[in-house]
Amino acid sequence: MKGVANVLVPLVILTAFGCKSGKPLPFVGGDIPARSGDKLLERVLAAVDTTALRYYSAKASVDLTLPDGRKSFKANIRSVQDSAAWISVVPALGIEVARLLLTTDSLKLLNKLEDEYFVGDTVAAQAKFKLQPSLSLFQQALLGRPIGLDPNEKYRSDRENGQYVLISKERRSFVRAAQDISPGDTLARDRDMGDRRLERTLRKAEEKEAIVFRYWIEPDSFRITRVQIADLVRDQTADLRYEERADAEHHHLPERIRITLSEPGRQASGELELSRIVLEGPLQLNFRIPEKYKPMP
Repeated sequence: MKGVANVLVPLVILTAFGCKSGKPLPFVGGDIPARSGDKLLERVLAAVDTTALRYYSAKASVDLTLPDGRKSFKANIRSVQDSAAWISVVPALGIEVARLLLTTDSLKLLNKLEDEYFVGDTVAAQAKFKLQPSLSLFQQALLGRPIGLDPNEKYRSDRENGQYVLISKERRSFVRAAQDISPGDTLARDRDMGDRRLERTLRKAEEKEAIVFRYWIEPDSFRITRVQIADLVRDQTADLRYEERADAEHHHLPERIRITLSEPGRQASGELELSRIVLEGPLQLNFRIPEKYKPMP
């Protein structure tokens, strides 16, 4: 990755409001009663705000930590649910330097500093930038949703640091393999897994495309505070934290989101502070490539 692409693509993958009325999510200490995975899933689904929020626009302050250093900038975000997301990067001088348009299956990017552009499907974007942008992930993050939570899935439950945790129940050995891959975030379980067993587990994972989901849940509201997704085949982990939310009048939307992507030898993280949220439309998602622009090398 290079230049503006190095900033924009992680922002979309890394991955929220008007009146900043929310407060930081509290750390909950002490004991909480045990609950089954089924009961927790039921409470989490009931806590999700199901209001149809088709349109979303916001101002964002973004702080990225990438392999080649830190970058901070302002951005304008516009999103039409299940259709497209549009991001315009505007540094301190107020002159747009980059623009991005992400759909369900394509990515378009303008680098106005270098007069370059990229247009391709998400597979081509992954080949180009080594990261695959996801419209669904980005939009779910903006709305504070439990990314990837399947109402028909079976989950097991645990408790950690005063919060509930839901973990994908299938292929429990894959869950333990994920903990081996990401040792900084482990459950209070026996985590000693022999090399041969881990190798067998990952070999099976290659056949089943094993993805392990973990959800941290605030015990009073039963809203999701954190989502971790571990891809055991590719040895990649995405960790998303909803660190601050608005009040009920503003749909408990996230006001601060922290996202970390990691794989062997490489990590990128980002913090989004969102303000001036508007949930009305229609929205203009303009994207035009000037004739003088050349494809990104």
